[in-house]
Amino acid sequence: MAHVVSSLDQPSNYKDSQARVDRQKQNDLLAKSTTLYVGNLSFYTTEEQIYEVFAKCTSPEDGGGIKRIIMGLDRNTRTPCGFCFVEYYTHAEALASMRYVSGTKLDERIIRCDLDLGYKEGRQFGRGKSGGQVRDEHRQDYDPGRGGWGAQAQRAEIERRREVEERYADAQDGPGAVAGGGGDWKQEDSGASTNKLKRERSPDDDGDERLVSLNLPFFRVVHL
Repeated sequence: MAHVVSSLDQPSNYKDSQARVDRQKQNDLLAKSTTLYVGNLSFYTTEEQIYEVFAKCTSPEDGGGIKRIIMGLDRNTRTPCGFCFVEYYTHAEALASMRYVSGTKLDERIIRCDLDLGYKEGRQFGRGKSGGQVRDEHRQDYDPGRGGWGAQAQRAEIERRREVEERYADAQDGPGAVAGGGGDWKQEDSGASTNKLKRERSPDDDGDERLVSLNLPFFRVVHL
């Protein structure tokens, strides 16, 4: 029955695609590795949470423990992008974590752990075109823990909105467009209308205007 259930400490087919060593050399390095690659993390999982989970497989009394944690970062924004490296002091601790932590949930996500060839500077950055991980470039599902839609879907949505905005701008500038504003011409037209309503002055109006302006009372002359 031993062949029915695969060994918990059996390394997966994961390998660094940029590693310049053959498969046999990789197997030799993995047999002594003290580093774990941890994938499928939420973008919001903190280093403190990772330390708390992966420290459960350490042996501080034997000189072991977690040496350091390197968070995976988006190459452009320098924000977490869903993976990390956990370095232990001993190979046994790394192997124990792969056995018992891989496949468990962290922040409601099933995380994946694999022995790694060893961390090198630069591997903390995502290798996708958008700066994050390659897997998030082509993802078609909506994953709130990993930034929502995949990068390609986000770019397509941005392009669609840009085209809509351009069409809207062309419609406003084209024939039959409704002019906006209009406050100035309304004021000018209103002033012109008011002037047209006023009757122009005539010479016959001089006397009437003097009488009106003096506002004299009417007196009746009585001859004695």
